[in-house]
Amino acid sequence: MTALLDMNRLLDELEAGLREIMAARGVESPALIGIRTGGVWLADVMRKRLGLEEPYGELDISFYRDDFSRIGLNPKVMPSSLPFSTEDRDIILIDDVIMSGRTIRAAMNEIFDYGRPASIILATLVDLGARELPIQPDVTGKVLTLESHQRVKLRGPEPLHIELQETGQ
Repeated sequence: MTALLDMNRLLDELEAGLREIMAARGVESPALIGIRTGGVWLADVMRKRLGLEEPYGELDISFYRDDFSRIGLNPKVMPSSLPFSTEDRDIILIDDVIMSGRTIRAAMNEIFDYGRPASIILATLVDLGARELPIQPDVTGKVLTLESHQRVKLRGPEPLHIELQETGQ
């Protein structure tokens, strides 16, 4: 495993992109939601960087996955926590890595179970681009192309860093 990217540069890109899209859309008081686990770590960092006072929400999308019947329950499932109403709110949904789009689809399904948001801005630290669903981030820190035997993993929470993993295939 090797360190892959400059985390400060990625966080700067994510913050700048979020500020730009919030300004363009007139979003002044978004509700921030992170997808466990890496997205929650990023939500904590972005909440501070963006100067948001409201606590961020945490989603565990395990029950919303479209492969739940095949893979079963993750033994580390924890309840989601949204300390605010999503009804008619502008939401910033944050995850560490987007690949197929399936995790984001599951997260949006869960958010809608809590209420209908006014809008959702999707921010991801890394975009691997291997979509199976037509879901694209509005803001991303870095687009990467990996070999089939490589994976990226966000480690943290302190310090946050991204590792490149070789799967041995």
